This record gives sequence, structure tokens and C-alpha cells, in this order.
Amino acid sequence: MKKVLTLVAFAGMVTFVACGPSAEEKAAMEKKKQDSIAMVEKAKADSVSAAMAKMEQAKQDSIAKAMEQMKADSTAKAEEAGKKGGKKK
Repeated sequence: MKKVLTLVAFAGMVTFVACGPSAEEKAAMEKKKQDSIAMVEKAKADSVSAAMAKMEQAKQDSIAKAMEQMKADSTAKAEEAGKKGGKKK
């Protein structure tokens, strides 16, 4: 009796494991996988666009800083020329 019960229990476990997930469970797993992929792609796109925005902002800041420096240099040269006696003819 003990051997028969063990055999029936083993057969039940094998049958349970062999069934695997249902079609609904497989569809749910596939949907989760696709959602995960979409989320990663969106995060990647957001990251790239944020990086591009930062690069553009840095470029604009650099240009503005260079313009300010050029204005300051130009003003300093003009003041220096004014102290030396003005324009040369």
C-alpha cells in the first residue's frame, strides 16, 4: 500500500509539473515582457533626449559666456586705447 501511495503521489506531481502554464498565463508573461521592453526603450529615449537638451544648453551657455568675454575684452581695449590718446590717424 505504501508503494502504491508513493507511486500515485509521484505520478500526480509529474502530471502537475508537466501541465505547465495555461495560455492565459503565457499571454500574461508575454505582455509583461513586452511592457518591460517598452519601458526600457522609453527610458532610453528619455535619457537620450535629456542628454541632448543638456548638451544644447551647455552649448548656448558657452556661446553666451564667450560673447560676454569678447565684449569685456573689446571694452577693455577701447578704454586702453582711449587712455593712450585716442585713435591713430
